[in-house]
Amino acid sequence: MPDYTAPTKDMLFVLNDVLKISTLDIPGYDELEADFTAAVLNECGKLTSEVLAPLNAIGDQEGCRLENGVVRTPTGFKDAFEQVKAGGWAGLDCDPEYGGQNMPYIMATAASEMFGSANMAFSMYQGLTHGAYSAIYAHGSAEQKATYLPKMVSCEWTGTMNLTEPHCGTDLGLMRTKAEPQENGSYAITGQKIFISAGDHDMADNIIHLVLAKIPDGPKGIKGVSLFIVPKFLVNEDGSLGQRNNLSVGKLEEKMGIHGNSTCVMNYDGATGYLVGDAHKGMRAMFTMMNEARLGVGVQGYAQAEVAYQNALAYAKDRLQGRDITGIKNPDGPADPLIVHPDIRRNLMEQKSFVEGARAFTYWGANLIDTAHRKNDQDADGLVSLLTPVIKGFLSDKGFDMCVQAQQVYGGHGYIEEWGMSQFARDARIAMIYEGANGIQALDLVGRKMAQDGGKHVMAFFAVIMSFIGESKELGDDFETAFLNPLKAASKDLQAAATYFAQNGIKNPNNALAGSYDFMHMFGHVCLGLMWAKMAKASHIALRDGTDDAAFHETKIATGRYYMARQLPATALHLSRIQSGADPVMALDAANF
Repeated sequence: MPDYTAPTKDMLFVLNDVLKISTLDIPGYDELEADFTAAVLNECGKLTSEVLAPLNAIGDQEGCRLENGVVRTPTGFKDAFEQVKAGGWAGLDCDPEYGGQNMPYIMATAASEMFGSANMAFSMYQGLTHGAYSAIYAHGSAEQKATYLPKMVSCEWTGTMNLTEPHCGTDLGLMRTKAEPQENGSYAITGQKIFISAGDHDMADNIIHLVLAKIPDGPKGIKGVSLFIVPKFLVNEDGSLGQRNNLSVGKLEEKMGIHGNSTCVMNYDGATGYLVGDAHKGMRAMFTMMNEARLGVGVQGYAQAEVAYQNALAYAKDRLQGRDITGIKNPDGPADPLIVHPDIRRNLMEQKSFVEGARAFTYWGANLIDTAHRKNDQDADGLVSLLTPVIKGFLSDKGFDMCVQAQQVYGGHGYIEEWGMSQFARDARIAMIYEGANGIQALDLVGRKMAQDGGKHVMAFFAVIMSFIGESKELGDDFETAFLNPLKAASKDLQAAATYFAQNGIKNPNNALAGSYDFMHMFGHVCLGLMWAKMAKASHIALRDGTDDAAFHETKIATGRYYMARQLPATALHLSRIQSGADPVMALDAANF
């Protein structure tokens, strides 16, 4: 069975040495001293490594089952969920008025990484609840907040998001679920939703569904969609649970992965629902939840890669196979360990450099969210809005790739279920699809986010890079050659791609759309290049000023050099593809495929 050890040392390096969070002028960040953040993350690491990780394979093997209309979760899940609730982990960054701990979102992001690595399917129950909390917190009435949020923060009640229907996925304007107004001010919700993660289970007393539906005679298409709270059990005026609502689980989906999470078909048969926010403004409310969920999916992508890498590394050090071509390294054994071979080193370095770069990138994104929310900083909000499809799309794509790479280290054993590597790849695969498939993320990036506010935010991103390069030249020629020059070249490739879209996308929009996926990946590589340059700078300074952990910082610099030399040049390939335009993509008639 695979193991998981929370990488708290590396997390703390990013938080304290790279982002220097306790020094930032953001409300609440002054409390994030190194000792405090270490105490929080170490406690979370203990819970995830010792309690949740051992349940990961059990959840995969047992899955969930539907019995008499109720979903039963795998062995051990319910007891583990009680421990999560007791620790207050679900409400780490929530409002104290509703029982939360009011920590910055960046701390919740670090915790969610550990939950995701240890047991992705399990962590979705509280993760989706947090997203539902955020939507109600931002758009619900005072009465709705008082009724639902305290129980959701404690995870006594959990939450879901209900968007997709059998006949429509991304195009939500096609939805058919109806919301008929009732005399008492509620609505009767009728329709069917599919792919509802955590749609039902036996770990909470109530489940609060957030359901998108259309009020009759409203605007057509997406402009006519509204958002409703539809609880599994109705809530009485005194807060106690009343009768069962008119909703049910039609079936549980049989999935490729995340077997420990209940993915339900939900049937609403005149269920009582309560409008959240304004009528016909449901997408605005739901996107509060969706944007948070998309950053969370990016976390899931690299979190699975982290745990897969940990186990692949251990296997490569232990498994004896062949001899080092430059000379025997294990003279007392029949063969040398796998890790002596250059191609295994390449494989492991790809995983290591991706995971550590992705972690820094995501924490930076979480820091921007804190800046936006806690300081009402519109520039930070615009920048993280630009980066969100990159975080979701690029990190989930590459996270899956790295799980496959980790599997490859095992050879044939990686294909055998008892070794556990298959689960990481199968679980990671969904992250590329849900919360907006990655092709949609790429279209959102190129079609909407690049031009948002007149291109202000993409220009701000380039300014961040140029400012960093300018202020980092003092570290010397070697640092400039290894880190700053590759970053500058990659940034120029990204700018050239953006210029191509501006010059050719208006004449033929397909020129932009055909290159959008490459652009998302190019953008992701530049972001990781920036993060590696920042991490290498922090380690250079630590070594220059004296450190009691030189090996850690030397390793960090060497790993960064790998990324800059072997991964970042991919931007040139992506640029070449983008500049080929739409013609190679659109050349065939549909009938000729």
